[in-house]
Amino acid sequence: MSSFRKQPYGGTLYLRLLKYVRPYAGAFGAAIAAMVATAATEPLLPALMKPLLDSNFGRTGEHTYLIPLAIIGIFVARGGIGFVSDYALAWVANRVVLDLRVAVFARLVRLPTRYYDDQSSGALMSKIAYDVTGVTGAATSVLTTLVRDSIAVLGLIGWMLWLNWQLTLIVLAMLPLIALAVRQFSGRLRRTSRASLQAMGEITHVLEESIEAHKVVKVFGGQPYEQRRFLEANAFQRAQNMKQTVAAAALGPIVQILAAVALAVILSAALYQSATSQTTVGGFVSLITAMLMLLAPMKRLTDINSPLQRGLAAAESVFQMIDQPVEDDRGTLELGRARGEIAFDQVRFTYPGGHRPALDGIDLVVSPGQTVALVGASGSGKTTLANLVPRFYHPGGGRITIDGLDIESIGLASLRGNIALVSQDVVLFNDTVAANIAYGGSNGASRARIEAAARAAHALDFILALPQGFDTLIGENGVKLSGGQRQRLAIARAILKDAPILVLDEATSALDTESERQVQAALEGLMRERTTLVIAHRLSTIEKAHRIVVLSHGRIVESGRHEELLARGGTYARLHQLQETEALSAAGE
Repeated sequence: MSSFRKQPYGGTLYLRLLKYVRPYAGAFGAAIAAMVATAATEPLLPALMKPLLDSNFGRTGEHTYLIPLAIIGIFVARGGIGFVSDYALAWVANRVVLDLRVAVFARLVRLPTRYYDDQSSGALMSKIAYDVTGVTGAATSVLTTLVRDSIAVLGLIGWMLWLNWQLTLIVLAMLPLIALAVRQFSGRLRRTSRASLQAMGEITHVLEESIEAHKVVKVFGGQPYEQRRFLEANAFQRAQNMKQTVAAAALGPIVQILAAVALAVILSAALYQSATSQTTVGGFVSLITAMLMLLAPMKRLTDINSPLQRGLAAAESVFQMIDQPVEDDRGTLELGRARGEIAFDQVRFTYPGGHRPALDGIDLVVSPGQTVALVGASGSGKTTLANLVPRFYHPGGGRITIDGLDIESIGLASLRGNIALVSQDVVLFNDTVAANIAYGGSNGASRARIEAAARAAHALDFILALPQGFDTLIGENGVKLSGGQRQRLAIARAILKDAPILVLDEATSALDTESERQVQAALEGLMRERTTLVIAHRLSTIEKAHRIVVLSHGRIVESGRHEELLARGGTYARLHQLQETEALSAAGE
Protein backbone atom coordinates (compact mmCIF):
# COMPACT_ATOMS: atom_id res chain seq x y z
CA MET A 1 0.00 0.00 0.00
CA SER A 2 1.37 3.37 -0.98
CA SER A 3 2.03 5.98 1.66
CA PHE A 4 0.80 9.54 1.51
CA ARG A 5 3.18 11.94 -0.13
CA LYS A 6 4.05 15.14 1.68
CA GLN A 7 1.12 17.44 1.07
CA PRO A 8 0.91 21.23 1.23
CA TYR A 9 -0.04 23.10 4.37
CA GLY A 10 -3.67 22.56 5.39
CA GLY A 11 -4.75 26.05 4.28
CA THR A 12 -3.41 25.54 0.75
CA LEU A 13 -4.98 22.11 0.59
CA TYR A 14 -8.31 23.52 1.76
CA LEU A 15 -8.25 26.28 -0.85
CA ARG A 16 -7.65 23.67 -3.55
CA LEU A 17 -10.59 21.71 -2.21
CA LEU A 18 -12.84 24.76 -2.39
CA LYS A 19 -12.14 25.01 -6.15
CA TYR A 20 -14.52 22.10 -6.57
CA VAL A 21 -17.23 24.13 -4.81
CA ARG A 22 -16.66 27.21 -6.99
CA PRO A 23 -18.80 26.03 -9.98
CA TYR A 24 -21.80 25.88 -7.63
CA ALA A 25 -21.18 29.26 -6.04
CA GLY A 26 -24.83 30.27 -6.53
CA ALA A 27 -26.32 27.38 -4.55
CA PHE A 28 -23.49 27.51 -2.02
CA GLY A 29 -23.96 31.27 -1.63
CA ALA A 30 -27.68 30.69 -1.01
CA ALA A 31 -26.82 28.17 1.71
CA ILE A 32 -24.36 30.61 3.27
CA ALA A 33 -26.84 33.48 3.09
CA ALA A 34 -29.51 31.34 4.73
CA MET A 35 -27.07 30.38 7.46
CA VAL A 36 -26.09 34.00 8.00
CA ALA A 37 -29.75 34.88 8.37
CA THR A 38 -30.25 32.03 10.83
CA ALA A 39 -27.19 33.02 12.83
CA ALA A 40 -28.30 36.66 12.88
CA THR A 41 -31.41 35.66 14.82
CA GLU A 42 -29.35 34.13 17.66
CA PRO A 43 -28.97 37.35 19.72
CA LEU A 44 -32.71 38.14 19.40
CA LEU A 45 -33.83 35.70 22.08
CA PRO A 46 -31.57 37.05 24.88
CA ALA A 47 -32.35 40.56 23.64
CA LEU A 48 -36.07 39.91 24.22
CA MET A 49 -35.37 38.75 27.76
CA LYS A 50 -34.19 42.18 28.92
CA PRO A 51 -37.38 44.21 28.22
CA LEU A 52 -39.53 41.30 29.37
CA LEU A 53 -37.86 41.13 32.79
CA ASP A 54 -37.18 44.84 33.20
CA SER A 55 -40.92 45.48 32.61
CA ASN A 56 -41.68 43.08 35.48
CA PHE A 57 -43.34 40.61 33.07
CA GLY A 58 -45.43 43.25 31.33
CA ARG A 59 -46.64 45.14 34.35
CA THR A 60 -44.66 48.27 33.44
CA GLY A 61 -44.42 47.83 29.67
CA GLU A 62 -46.97 48.75 27.03
CA HIS A 63 -46.22 46.20 24.28
CA THR A 64 -44.46 43.38 26.12
CA TYR A 65 -47.34 41.03 25.20
CA LEU A 66 -45.85 40.99 21.68
CA ILE A 67 -42.70 39.28 22.95
CA PRO A 68 -44.20 35.71 22.92
CA LEU A 69 -45.41 36.29 19.35
CA ALA A 70 -41.95 37.54 18.42
CA ILE A 71 -40.38 34.37 19.84
CA ILE A 72 -42.72 32.21 17.72
CA GLY A 73 -41.93 34.31 14.66
CA ILE A 74 -38.20 33.98 15.23
CA PHE A 75 -38.32 30.19 15.35
CA VAL A 76 -40.67 29.91 12.37
CA ALA A 77 -38.28 32.04 10.35
CA ARG A 78 -35.30 30.02 11.56
CA GLY A 79 -37.01 26.77 10.55
CA GLY A 80 -37.79 27.92 7.01
CA ILE A 81 -34.37 29.43 6.46
CA GLY A 82 -32.71 26.32 7.93
CA PHE A 83 -34.52 24.09 5.43
CA VAL A 84 -33.26 26.20 2.53
CA SER A 85 -29.68 26.12 3.80
CA ASP A 86 -29.72 22.34 4.47
CA TYR A 87 -31.13 21.54 1.01
CA ALA A 88 -28.73 23.84 -0.83
CA LEU A 89 -25.78 22.49 1.13
CA ALA A 90 -26.71 18.85 0.43
CA TRP A 91 -27.10 19.66 -3.28
CA VAL A 92 -23.63 21.22 -3.43
CA ALA A 93 -22.06 18.38 -1.41
CA ASN A 94 -23.43 15.73 -3.73
CA ARG A 95 -22.29 17.65 -6.80
CA VAL A 96 -18.79 17.90 -5.32
CA VAL A 97 -18.76 14.13 -4.69
CA LEU A 98 -19.79 13.56 -8.30
CA ASP A 99 -17.14 15.92 -9.71
CA LEU A 100 -14.34 14.54 -7.54
CA ARG A 101 -15.17 10.93 -8.37
CA VAL A 102 -15.28 11.74 -12.07
CA ALA A 103 -11.94 13.57 -11.80
CA VAL A 104 -10.29 10.70 -9.91
CA PHE A 105 -11.66 8.08 -12.30
CA ALA A 106 -10.63 10.13 -15.33
CA ARG A 107 -7.08 10.14 -13.96
CA LEU A 108 -7.25 6.47 -12.97
CA VAL A 109 -7.96 5.23 -16.51
CA ARG A 110 -5.04 7.29 -17.85
CA LEU A 111 -2.39 6.19 -15.39
CA PRO A 112 0.57 4.19 -16.71
CA THR A 113 0.66 0.42 -16.36
CA ARG A 114 3.57 0.70 -13.95
CA TYR A 115 1.32 2.52 -11.46
CA TYR A 116 -1.13 -0.38 -11.44
CA ASP A 117 1.76 -2.77 -10.84
CA ASP A 118 2.51 -0.99 -7.56
CA GLN A 119 -1.06 -0.61 -6.26
CA SER A 120 -3.74 -2.98 -5.03
CA SER A 121 -7.05 -2.54 -6.81
CA GLY A 122 -8.82 -2.57 -3.43
CA ALA A 123 -6.89 0.48 -2.26
CA LEU A 124 -7.67 2.32 -5.51
CA MET A 125 -11.37 1.51 -5.21
CA SER A 126 -11.33 2.73 -1.61
CA LYS A 127 -10.06 6.15 -2.74
CA ILE A 128 -12.99 6.58 -5.13
CA ALA A 129 -15.67 4.97 -2.97
CA TYR A 130 -14.77 6.28 0.51
CA ASP A 131 -12.10 8.97 0.44
CA VAL A 132 -14.04 11.23 -1.93
CA THR A 133 -17.08 11.11 0.34
CA GLY A 134 -14.91 12.08 3.31
CA VAL A 135 -13.64 15.13 1.43
CA THR A 136 -17.07 16.73 1.06
CA GLY A 137 -17.51 17.23 4.79
CA ALA A 138 -14.50 19.52 4.82
CA ALA A 139 -15.53 21.24 1.59
CA THR A 140 -19.12 22.08 2.53
CA SER A 141 -20.49 21.32 6.00
CA VAL A 142 -17.35 22.39 7.86
CA LEU A 143 -17.24 25.70 6.02
CA THR A 144 -20.92 26.42 6.53
CA THR A 145 -20.71 25.50 10.22
CA LEU A 146 -17.76 27.85 10.49
CA VAL A 147 -19.71 30.68 8.85
CA ARG A 148 -23.00 30.12 10.68
CA ASP A 149 -21.61 29.61 14.15
CA SER A 150 -18.94 32.30 13.81
CA ILE A 151 -21.66 34.84 13.00
CA ALA A 152 -23.78 33.55 15.88
CA VAL A 153 -20.82 33.85 18.25
CA LEU A 154 -19.99 37.37 17.04
CA GLY A 155 -23.64 38.43 17.33
CA LEU A 156 -23.99 37.09 20.85
CA ILE A 157 -20.66 38.57 21.96
CA GLY A 158 -21.69 41.90 20.42
CA TRP A 159 -24.91 41.89 22.43
CA MET A 160 -23.01 40.93 25.57
CA LEU A 161 -20.52 43.76 25.03
CA TRP A 162 -23.36 46.23 24.62
CA LEU A 163 -24.98 44.95 27.81
CA ASN A 164 -21.87 44.68 29.99
CA TRP A 165 -18.44 44.96 28.44
CA GLN A 166 -16.60 44.22 31.68
CA LEU A 167 -18.18 40.79 32.12
CA THR A 168 -17.86 40.00 28.41
CA LEU A 169 -14.09 40.52 28.54
CA ILE A 170 -13.92 37.57 30.95
CA VAL A 171 -15.51 35.37 28.25
CA LEU A 172 -13.09 36.63 25.61
CA ALA A 173 -10.14 35.81 27.86
CA MET A 174 -11.00 32.11 27.45
CA LEU A 175 -10.76 32.17 23.64
CA PRO A 176 -6.93 31.95 23.38
CA LEU A 177 -6.96 28.92 25.68
CA ILE A 178 -9.63 27.25 23.51
CA ALA A 179 -7.63 27.99 20.33
CA LEU A 180 -4.52 26.45 21.92
CA ALA A 181 -6.44 23.27 22.81
CA VAL A 182 -7.78 22.98 19.23
CA ARG A 183 -4.31 23.37 17.78
CA GLN A 184 -2.85 20.67 20.03
CA PHE A 185 -5.39 18.09 18.87
CA SER A 186 -5.34 18.94 15.13
CA GLY A 187 -2.09 17.13 14.30
CA ARG A 188 -3.17 13.94 16.05
CA LEU A 189 -6.51 13.94 14.27
CA ARG A 190 -4.89 14.35 10.82
CA ARG A 191 -2.41 11.52 11.44
CA THR A 192 -5.02 9.07 12.66
CA SER A 193 -7.35 10.04 9.79
CA ARG A 194 -4.64 9.20 7.25
CA ALA A 195 -4.05 5.83 8.88
CA SER A 196 -7.79 5.12 8.96
CA LEU A 197 -8.13 5.81 5.22
CA GLN A 198 -5.20 3.51 4.45
CA ALA A 199 -6.80 0.84 6.64
CA MET A 200 -10.04 1.15 4.66
CA GLY A 201 -8.03 0.55 1.47
CA GLU A 202 -6.60 -2.62 2.99
CA ILE A 203 -10.07 -3.80 4.04
CA THR A 204 -11.33 -3.29 0.48
CA HIS A 205 -8.27 -5.09 -0.88
CA VAL A 206 -8.80 -8.18 1.31
CA LEU A 207 -12.50 -8.16 0.51
CA GLU A 208 -11.90 -7.96 -3.24
CA GLU A 209 -9.35 -10.80 -3.23
CA SER A 210 -11.59 -13.05 -1.15
CA ILE A 211 -14.56 -12.48 -3.47
CA GLU A 212 -12.62 -12.95 -6.71
CA ALA A 213 -10.78 -16.03 -5.42
CA HIS A 214 -13.72 -17.60 -3.60
CA LYS A 215 -13.28 -20.95 -5.34
CA VAL A 216 -9.60 -21.17 -4.38
CA VAL A 217 -10.48 -20.13 -0.82
CA LYS A 218 -13.05 -22.93 -0.56
CA VAL A 219 -11.03 -25.70 -2.20
CA PHE A 220 -7.84 -24.99 -0.24
CA GLY A 221 -9.61 -24.31 3.06
CA GLY A 222 -8.49 -20.69 3.19
CA GLN A 223 -11.51 -19.39 5.12
CA PRO A 224 -9.69 -19.12 8.49
CA TYR A 225 -6.74 -17.36 6.86
CA GLU A 226 -8.96 -14.87 5.01
CA GLN A 227 -11.03 -14.28 8.14
CA ARG A 228 -7.83 -13.54 10.06
CA ARG A 229 -6.63 -11.10 7.38
CA PHE A 230 -10.01 -9.36 7.39
CA LEU A 231 -10.07 -9.22 11.19
CA GLU A 232 -6.57 -7.74 11.35
CA ALA A 233 -7.40 -5.08 8.74
CA ASN A 234 -10.62 -4.13 10.56
CA ALA A 235 -8.93 -4.18 13.96
CA PHE A 236 -6.27 -1.76 12.71
CA GLN A 237 -8.94 0.59 11.35
CA ARG A 238 -10.88 0.33 14.63
CA ALA A 239 -7.75 1.29 16.56
CA GLN A 240 -7.24 4.36 14.38
CA ASN A 241 -10.90 5.33 14.70
CA MET A 242 -10.68 5.06 18.48
CA LYS A 243 -7.60 7.29 18.48
CA GLN A 244 -9.63 9.83 16.49
CA THR A 245 -12.48 9.49 18.96
CA VAL A 246 -10.20 10.10 21.94
CA ALA A 247 -8.77 13.23 20.38
CA ALA A 248 -12.17 14.55 19.26
CA ALA A 249 -13.98 13.62 22.48
CA ALA A 250 -11.34 15.13 24.75
CA LEU A 251 -11.53 18.51 23.07
CA GLY A 252 -15.21 19.07 23.86
CA PRO A 253 -14.92 18.66 27.66
CA ILE A 254 -11.82 20.87 27.72
CA VAL A 255 -13.73 23.67 26.01
CA GLN A 256 -16.74 23.16 28.28
CA ILE A 257 -14.58 23.28 31.41
CA LEU A 258 -13.01 26.54 30.27
CA ALA A 259 -16.50 27.91 29.57
CA ALA A 260 -17.71 26.77 32.98
CA VAL A 261 -14.82 28.59 34.66
CA ALA A 262 -15.72 31.72 32.73
CA LEU A 263 -19.39 31.32 33.66
CA ALA A 264 -18.53 30.94 37.38
CA VAL A 265 -16.37 34.06 37.31
CA ILE A 266 -19.09 36.00 35.47
CA LEU A 267 -21.78 34.90 37.92
CA SER A 268 -19.65 36.09 40.82
CA ALA A 269 -18.97 39.44 39.16
CA ALA A 270 -22.62 39.80 38.07
CA LEU A 271 -23.89 39.13 41.61
CA TYR A 272 -21.55 41.83 42.89
CA GLN A 273 -22.77 44.28 40.22
CA SER A 274 -26.39 43.43 41.02
CA ALA A 275 -25.79 44.01 44.72
CA THR A 276 -24.31 47.42 43.97
CA SER A 277 -27.13 48.25 41.49
CA GLN A 278 -24.74 48.34 38.51
CA THR A 279 -27.02 46.10 36.44
CA THR A 280 -30.72 45.29 36.16
CA VAL A 281 -32.32 41.88 36.54
CA GLY A 282 -33.24 41.93 32.86
CA GLY A 283 -29.72 42.83 31.82
CA PHE A 284 -28.24 40.12 34.03
CA VAL A 285 -30.62 37.40 32.73
CA SER A 286 -30.12 38.55 29.15
CA LEU A 287 -26.34 38.35 29.60
CA ILE A 288 -26.49 34.86 31.13
CA THR A 289 -28.91 33.68 28.41
CA ALA A 290 -26.57 35.00 25.72
CA MET A 291 -23.64 33.31 27.36
CA LEU A 292 -25.45 29.96 27.66
CA MET A 293 -26.50 30.25 24.01
CA LEU A 294 -22.86 30.98 23.21
CA LEU A 295 -21.79 27.54 24.42
CA ALA A 296 -23.54 25.55 21.67
CA PRO A 297 -22.02 27.36 18.63
CA MET A 298 -18.61 27.49 20.36
CA LYS A 299 -18.78 23.73 20.93
CA ARG A 300 -19.72 23.18 17.27
CA LEU A 301 -16.82 25.38 16.20
CA THR A 302 -14.39 23.30 18.24
CA ASP A 303 -16.01 20.06 17.08
CA ILE A 304 -15.49 20.89 13.39
CA ASN A 305 -11.79 20.27 13.89
CA SER A 306 -12.36 16.51 13.80
CA PRO A 307 -14.31 16.35 10.48
CA LEU A 308 -12.01 19.04 9.07
CA GLN A 309 -8.89 16.95 9.73
CA ARG A 310 -10.61 13.80 8.43
CA GLY A 311 -11.64 15.70 5.32
CA LEU A 312 -8.16 17.10 4.77
CA ALA A 313 -6.64 13.62 5.17
CA ALA A 314 -9.14 12.32 2.60
CA ALA A 315 -8.30 15.27 0.34
CA GLU A 316 -4.60 14.37 0.56
CA SER A 317 -5.45 10.85 -0.60
CA VAL A 318 -7.72 12.01 -3.42
CA PHE A 319 -5.39 14.73 -4.69
CA GLN A 320 -2.47 12.31 -4.49
CA MET A 321 -4.17 10.24 -7.19
CA ILE A 322 -5.31 13.27 -9.21
CA ASP A 323 -1.70 14.52 -9.19
CA GLN A 324 -0.26 11.24 -10.44
CA PRO A 325 1.37 11.74 -13.86
CA VAL A 326 -0.63 10.17 -16.66
CA GLU A 327 0.86 8.02 -19.39
CA ASP A 328 3.65 9.75 -21.28
CA ASP A 329 2.06 10.85 -24.54
CA ARG A 330 4.57 13.23 -26.07
CA GLY A 331 4.09 11.68 -29.49
CA THR A 332 2.67 14.05 -32.08
CA LEU A 333 2.65 11.93 -35.24
CA GLU A 334 -0.51 10.34 -36.59
CA LEU A 335 0.13 6.84 -37.86
CA GLY A 336 -3.04 6.45 -39.90
CA ARG A 337 -3.62 2.79 -40.80
CA ALA A 338 -0.24 1.14 -40.40
CA ARG A 339 1.22 -1.31 -42.89
CA GLY A 340 2.34 -3.28 -39.87
CA GLU A 341 6.14 -3.48 -40.01
CA ILE A 342 7.53 -3.69 -36.46
CA ALA A 343 11.25 -3.35 -35.78
CA PHE A 344 13.07 -3.79 -32.45
CA ASP A 345 16.50 -2.16 -32.45
CA GLN A 346 18.76 -3.08 -29.50
CA VAL A 347 15.78 -2.90 -27.14
CA ARG A 348 16.52 -3.20 -23.42
CA PHE A 349 14.16 -3.12 -20.48
CA THR A 350 14.45 -3.64 -16.72
CA TYR A 351 11.52 -3.63 -14.31
CA PRO A 352 11.78 -1.20 -11.37
CA GLY A 353 13.73 -2.90 -8.61
CA GLY A 354 14.81 -5.69 -10.98
CA HIS A 355 18.29 -7.15 -10.57
CA ARG A 356 18.69 -8.16 -14.20
CA PRO A 357 17.22 -6.89 -17.47
CA ALA A 358 13.98 -8.50 -18.65
CA LEU A 359 15.08 -7.70 -22.21
CA ASP A 360 18.70 -7.26 -23.21
CA GLY A 361 19.60 -6.11 -26.72
CA ILE A 362 16.61 -7.39 -28.74
CA ASP A 363 16.99 -7.03 -32.50
CA LEU A 364 13.95 -8.20 -34.46
CA VAL A 365 12.07 -7.14 -37.59
CA VAL A 366 8.51 -8.31 -38.25
CA SER A 367 7.36 -7.72 -41.82
CA PRO A 368 3.82 -6.54 -42.63
CA GLY A 369 1.33 -9.41 -42.50
CA GLN A 370 3.88 -11.76 -40.91
CA THR A 371 3.11 -13.98 -37.92
CA VAL A 372 5.99 -14.19 -35.46
CA ALA A 373 5.72 -16.49 -32.45
CA LEU A 374 7.61 -15.71 -29.24
CA VAL A 375 8.47 -18.81 -27.22
CA GLY A 376 10.66 -19.59 -24.26
CA ALA A 377 10.59 -20.59 -20.64
CA SER A 378 8.66 -18.58 -18.05
CA GLY A 379 10.45 -15.29 -17.38
CA SER A 380 12.30 -15.29 -20.70
CA GLY A 381 10.83 -11.91 -21.73
CA LYS A 382 8.03 -12.91 -24.14
CA THR A 383 5.22 -10.91 -22.55
CA THR A 384 7.51 -7.99 -21.75
CA LEU A 385 8.49 -7.70 -25.41
CA ALA A 386 4.84 -7.73 -26.51
CA ASN A 387 3.90 -5.15 -23.84
CA LEU A 388 6.39 -2.65 -25.24
CA VAL A 389 4.59 -2.47 -28.62
CA PRO A 390 1.44 -0.67 -27.34
CA ARG A 391 3.69 1.33 -24.97
CA PHE A 392 2.39 -0.19 -21.76
CA TYR A 393 6.04 0.24 -20.75
CA HIS A 394 8.86 2.27 -22.28
CA PRO A 395 12.17 0.69 -23.34
CA GLY A 396 15.12 1.43 -21.12
CA GLY A 397 17.33 1.49 -24.22
CA GLY A 398 17.11 1.09 -27.97
CA ARG A 399 13.96 1.85 -29.90
CA ILE A 400 10.88 0.26 -31.45
CA THR A 401 9.51 1.44 -34.79
CA ILE A 402 6.29 0.82 -36.70
CA ASP A 403 6.55 1.47 -40.44
CA GLY A 404 9.84 3.22 -39.71
CA LEU A 405 8.38 5.63 -37.12
CA ASP A 406 9.65 5.51 -33.55
CA ILE A 407 6.62 4.57 -31.44
CA GLU A 408 7.66 7.21 -28.88
CA SER A 409 6.95 9.86 -31.52
CA ILE A 410 3.47 8.50 -32.32
CA GLY A 411 0.43 9.69 -30.36
CA LEU A 412 -0.87 7.02 -28.00
CA ALA A 413 -4.39 7.03 -29.46
CA SER A 414 -3.01 6.65 -32.98
CA LEU A 415 -0.56 3.92 -31.94
CA ARG A 416 -3.06 1.83 -29.98
CA GLY A 417 -5.74 2.36 -32.61
CA ASN A 418 -3.58 0.13 -34.83
CA ILE A 419 -3.20 -2.67 -32.27
CA ALA A 420 -5.62 -5.35 -31.07
CA LEU A 421 -4.91 -7.58 -28.07
CA VAL A 422 -6.20 -11.03 -27.18
CA SER A 423 -4.73 -12.46 -23.98
CA GLN A 424 -4.97 -15.62 -21.92
CA ASP A 425 -6.62 -13.63 -19.13
CA VAL A 426 -9.72 -12.56 -21.03
CA VAL A 427 -11.22 -9.28 -19.82
CA LEU A 428 -14.97 -8.97 -20.29
CA PHE A 429 -17.42 -6.56 -18.71
CA ASN A 430 -20.70 -7.10 -16.90
CA ASP A 431 -22.66 -6.00 -19.96
CA THR A 432 -24.32 -7.55 -22.97
CA VAL A 433 -22.55 -9.77 -25.47
CA ALA A 434 -22.92 -7.08 -28.13
CA ALA A 435 -21.47 -4.37 -25.86
CA ASN A 436 -18.44 -6.57 -25.07
CA ILE A 437 -17.73 -7.16 -28.76
CA ALA A 438 -18.31 -3.52 -29.77
CA TYR A 439 -16.20 -2.11 -26.92
CA GLY A 440 -14.37 1.20 -26.77
CA GLY A 441 -13.64 2.68 -30.16
CA SER A 442 -15.97 0.16 -31.79
CA ASN A 443 -18.92 1.32 -29.71
CA GLY A 444 -21.76 2.22 -32.03
CA ALA A 445 -20.94 -0.47 -34.60
CA SER A 446 -24.00 -1.82 -36.39
CA ARG A 447 -25.55 -5.12 -35.32
CA ALA A 448 -24.67 -6.54 -38.73
CA ARG A 449 -20.95 -5.82 -38.17
CA ILE A 450 -21.10 -7.25 -34.64
CA GLU A 451 -22.74 -10.44 -35.92
CA ALA A 452 -20.16 -10.70 -38.71
CA ALA A 453 -17.34 -10.42 -36.17
CA ALA A 454 -18.98 -13.09 -33.99
CA ARG A 455 -19.38 -15.38 -36.99
CA ALA A 456 -15.71 -14.94 -37.93
CA ALA A 457 -14.75 -15.75 -34.33
CA HIS A 458 -16.78 -19.01 -34.42
CA ALA A 459 -18.95 -17.53 -31.66
CA LEU A 460 -22.27 -16.95 -33.43
CA ASP A 461 -23.79 -20.35 -32.63
CA PHE A 462 -23.32 -20.20 -28.87
CA ILE A 463 -24.35 -16.52 -28.76
CA LEU A 464 -27.66 -17.22 -30.51
CA ALA A 465 -28.26 -20.06 -28.04
CA LEU A 466 -28.09 -17.63 -25.09
CA PRO A 467 -31.41 -16.51 -23.53
CA GLN A 468 -31.36 -13.03 -25.12
CA GLY A 469 -28.76 -13.69 -27.79
CA PHE A 470 -26.51 -10.67 -28.30
CA ASP A 471 -28.44 -8.79 -25.61
CA THR A 472 -27.63 -11.34 -22.88
CA LEU A 473 -25.83 -10.02 -19.81
CA ILE A 474 -22.74 -12.20 -19.30
CA GLY A 475 -21.93 -11.39 -15.65
CA GLU A 476 -18.71 -10.12 -14.11
CA ASN A 477 -15.82 -10.96 -16.47
CA GLY A 478 -18.15 -13.29 -18.42
CA VAL A 479 -18.73 -15.64 -15.48
CA LYS A 480 -21.83 -17.09 -17.21
CA LEU A 481 -19.74 -18.29 -20.18
CA SER A 482 -17.19 -21.07 -20.56
CA GLY A 483 -13.50 -20.35 -21.02
CA GLY A 484 -13.65 -21.05 -24.75
CA GLN A 485 -16.72 -18.85 -25.17
CA ARG A 486 -15.08 -15.95 -23.33
CA GLN A 487 -11.99 -16.32 -25.50
CA ARG A 488 -14.02 -16.26 -28.71
CA LEU A 489 -15.80 -13.09 -27.57
CA ALA A 490 -12.38 -11.48 -27.07
CA ILE A 491 -11.41 -12.61 -30.58
CA ALA A 492 -14.65 -11.18 -31.99
CA ARG A 493 -13.80 -7.88 -30.29
CA ALA A 494 -10.39 -7.88 -32.01
CA ILE A 495 -11.95 -8.81 -35.37
CA LEU A 496 -14.44 -5.93 -35.13
CA LYS A 497 -11.62 -3.49 -34.35
CA ASP A 498 -9.86 -4.63 -37.54
CA ALA A 499 -6.43 -3.38 -36.43
CA PRO A 500 -3.42 -4.15 -38.68
CA ILE A 501 -1.28 -5.31 -35.72
CA LEU A 502 -2.36 -8.13 -33.45
CA VAL A 503 -0.86 -9.30 -30.14
CA LEU A 504 -1.90 -12.78 -28.95
CA ASP A 505 -0.74 -13.47 -25.40
CA GLU A 506 -1.04 -17.26 -24.84
CA ALA A 507 -4.62 -17.06 -26.05
CA THR A 508 -5.26 -20.83 -25.97
CA SER A 509 -3.08 -22.07 -23.11
CA ALA A 510 -5.89 -22.40 -20.57
CA LEU A 511 -8.41 -24.17 -22.81
CA ASP A 512 -9.45 -27.78 -23.22
CA THR A 513 -8.80 -29.56 -26.51
CA GLU A 514 -12.24 -28.93 -28.05
CA SER A 515 -12.30 -25.26 -27.05
CA GLU A 516 -8.73 -24.86 -28.26
CA ARG A 517 -9.68 -26.24 -31.67
CA GLN A 518 -12.54 -23.76 -32.03
CA VAL A 519 -10.50 -20.83 -30.73
CA GLN A 520 -7.53 -21.75 -32.92
CA ALA A 521 -9.75 -21.75 -35.99
CA ALA A 522 -11.03 -18.30 -35.01
CA LEU A 523 -7.48 -17.06 -34.44
CA GLU A 524 -6.33 -18.25 -37.86
CA GLY A 525 -9.05 -16.14 -39.44
CA LEU A 526 -8.12 -13.17 -37.24
CA MET A 527 -4.39 -13.38 -38.07
CA ARG A 528 -4.92 -13.45 -41.80
CA GLU A 529 -3.26 -10.42 -43.45
CA ARG A 530 -2.32 -8.94 -40.09
CA THR A 531 1.08 -8.48 -38.47
CA THR A 532 0.85 -10.80 -35.49
CA LEU A 533 2.98 -11.33 -32.41
CA VAL A 534 2.03 -14.63 -30.78
CA ILE A 535 3.18 -15.44 -27.26
CA ALA A 536 2.88 -19.23 -27.26
CA HIS A 537 2.81 -21.75 -24.44
CA ARG A 538 1.62 -24.72 -26.49
CA LEU A 539 4.10 -25.02 -29.32
CA SER A 540 1.62 -27.04 -31.36
CA THR A 541 -0.41 -23.88 -31.92
CA ILE A 542 2.39 -21.93 -33.65
CA GLU A 543 3.83 -24.51 -36.06
CA LYS A 544 2.41 -22.52 -39.02
CA ALA A 545 3.99 -19.22 -37.93
CA HIS A 546 6.17 -17.48 -40.51
CA ARG A 547 8.90 -17.26 -37.90
CA ILE A 548 9.46 -18.54 -34.37
CA VAL A 549 11.68 -16.50 -32.07
CA VAL A 550 13.08 -18.29 -29.01
CA LEU A 551 13.97 -16.12 -26.00
CA SER A 552 16.02 -17.00 -22.94
CA HIS A 553 16.86 -14.57 -20.11
CA GLY A 554 15.79 -11.59 -22.19
CA ARG A 555 17.84 -12.48 -25.29
CA ILE A 556 16.97 -14.04 -28.64
CA VAL A 557 18.76 -17.37 -28.83
CA GLU A 558 17.09 -18.87 -31.92
CA SER A 559 14.94 -17.74 -34.81
CA GLY A 560 13.44 -19.59 -37.78
CA ARG A 561 10.53 -21.70 -39.00
CA HIS A 562 9.23 -24.70 -37.08
CA GLU A 563 10.96 -27.30 -39.24
CA GLU A 564 14.25 -25.40 -39.28
CA LEU A 565 14.39 -25.08 -35.51
CA LEU A 566 13.56 -28.75 -34.98
CA ALA A 567 16.35 -29.72 -37.38
CA ARG A 568 18.86 -27.63 -35.41
CA GLY A 569 18.23 -29.58 -32.24
CA GLY A 570 18.62 -26.49 -30.03
CA THR A 571 16.46 -24.83 -27.38
CA TYR A 572 13.25 -24.96 -29.43
CA ALA A 573 13.71 -28.63 -30.24
CA ARG A 574 14.19 -29.41 -26.54
CA LEU A 575 11.06 -27.47 -25.59
CA HIS A 576 9.10 -29.22 -28.32
CA GLN A 577 10.32 -32.65 -27.23
CA LEU A 578 9.47 -31.89 -23.60
CA GLN A 579 5.91 -30.89 -24.50
CA GLU A 580 5.41 -33.98 -26.66
CA THR A 581 6.60 -36.18 -23.79
CA GLU A 582 4.19 -34.45 -21.38
CA ALA A 583 1.32 -34.84 -23.88
CA LEU A 584 2.03 -38.57 -24.33
CA SER A 585 2.27 -39.04 -20.57
CA ALA A 586 -1.06 -37.28 -20.06
CA ALA A 587 -2.69 -39.36 -22.81
CA GLY A 588 -1.37 -42.58 -21.22
CA GLU A 589 -2.99 -41.66 -17.92
